[in-house]
Amino acid sequence: MTSNQKIDSGSKLRRLHPNVWIVTATSFLTDISSEMIVYLIPLFLANVLGVRTAVIGLIDGVAETTASLLKIYSGALSDKLGKRKWLTVAGYSLSTIAKPFLYIANAWGWVLGVRFADRVGKGIRTAPRDALVADSIDPTQRGLAFGFHRAGDTLGAFLGLGLAAVIVWLTQSQAEFLTRSTFQLAILVSVIPAVLAVIVLALGARDVAKANPSATPSLSLKGFDSRFKTFLVIIVLFTLGNSSDSFIVLRGQERGLNVLQVMLMVMTFNFVYAILAGPLGALSDKIGRRRLILFGWLAYGLVYLGFALSQTGWQVWMLFGLYGIYYAATEGVAKALIADLVPESQRGTAYGLYAAAVGLTALPASLFAGLLWQGLGSWTGFGASAPFAFGAAMALLAGILFWRLVKS
Repeated sequence: MTSNQKIDSGSKLRRLHPNVWIVTATSFLTDISSEMIVYLIPLFLANVLGVRTAVIGLIDGVAETTASLLKIYSGALSDKLGKRKWLTVAGYSLSTIAKPFLYIANAWGWVLGVRFADRVGKGIRTAPRDALVADSIDPTQRGLAFGFHRAGDTLGAFLGLGLAAVIVWLTQSQAEFLTRSTFQLAILVSVIPAVLAVIVLALGARDVAKANPSATPSLSLKGFDSRFKTFLVIIVLFTLGNSSDSFIVLRGQERGLNVLQVMLMVMTFNFVYAILAGPLGALSDKIGRRRLILFGWLAYGLVYLGFALSQTGWQVWMLFGLYGIYYAATEGVAKALIADLVPESQRGTAYGLYAAAVGLTALPASLFAGLLWQGLGSWTGFGASAPFAFGAAMALLAGILFWRLVKS
């Protein structure tokens, strides 16, 4: 990148609406908090509570799927009210309140309850938050704004994982399995940035006046662009093979990584994601969202095939780093694409429907992955490679359909 290009990029960032900066700061702090513990949860379930992968998949799937119903309604409600901010604040607040209860969890039911409450909070906040960002920016800056938001979000995740790695290093160093005391300490520390995130959003964000608020919070697909409807169907197919990242963490441990190495592996992923999310989001403003999403799904398929074939822990570590390319090329870009395809008055509903399409498919995706890995009852499944091979195949199918059916 030349010096003039760097100056131009910096100038564009400075011209972004203050809401983009506030929402990004909120996500930054929230991800410091959440990423400190989210990748420790599957290790806590497997190492401390002795839970099988089918139950781990069930917990992740139920939490995401049930909460996703709220993503539809909260987005539609924000369209009706013409207000996004306080729904977003309420969602972040609920997740913050739920988190400390993991400290006393002594059975997988407790973990399910806390994960459910946390995801309900995410369900309330996600669509109004994304719509608030979309309302606040010029159409020519959508890729940049959502990419910047994802970069801030992921930088927070990187730092949160770094804090978790320090806690693991100080408390159990080279131990192969996670201990309860380490997990509890991480939870206590994670509460601080979560509270700060709510304060920043409540004091800093401002609603943007909407020209045509919806009369009622309609949840129908009627009136949406056909490309948006097709995109939702394809997202469902893709997500059926996109099981929880908990299985990647367990794959790393199964291939020989200890707890500290697992944390460093996830940090590598977030580092790649953070440095690429902004540039790739801005690139989508120039070359089109469709190309970036196709590229990201291709990267995903190759990485998941690699997970299936991996023989050592370092191979899983390297592949998880490359996995960040998929996230950087698709997460923010997909949301920018939705803003391109739907009218302003329906953005909240559209983001809710998109989040629900992903979330509602998370239950069968994660449950099926757990069953493929370790089976159920006397059936021992097909082994650790099976869910990743299935994910690679579904990514290939979804990519072909997206290429053929969703035109620019």
